[in-house]
Amino acid sequence: MKKRAPVSDIMTKTVITLNYKDELETAEKLFKTKKIRHIPVVSGDTIKGMLSYTDLLRISFADAIDEDDDTVDTVVYNMFTIEQVMAKNLVSVPSTTTIKEVAEILATKEFHALPIVDNDKLVGIVTTTDLIKYLLDQYK
Repeated sequence: MKKRAPVSDIMTKTVITLNYKDELETAEKLFKTKKIRHIPVVSGDTIKGMLSYTDLLRISFADAIDEDDDTVDTVVYNMFTIEQVMAKNLVSVPSTTTIKEVAEILATKEFHALPIVDNDKLVGIVTTTDLIKYLLDQYK
């Protein structure tokens, strides 16, 4: 196992994002069609927050809708904005942060994704799933 491997080795570099002005319905469609659980919310290249699928579940019945169904009941979504629902006080790390340091952060915090930010620009995202896959690769 490489002890000083940077998080850039395992992060997702092609990040699916939402604009902070997007609709929550758009977010749910992305979660379901892309089969992801965390989406950084941006304004340009600057990260403003993080929206998780769990955040949507807290305000809706999104999980009661068939995952293959493209129709979404937007009544609840029309009551909130992405800015109201997303996590705002984010912890982010640069791409040079070691995988071990990222694992320590994720193991001690109550979130499961970290935005990777270099020079105030979102360059990636790393999740607990990425860490687990990395650890499993060490046993091959």
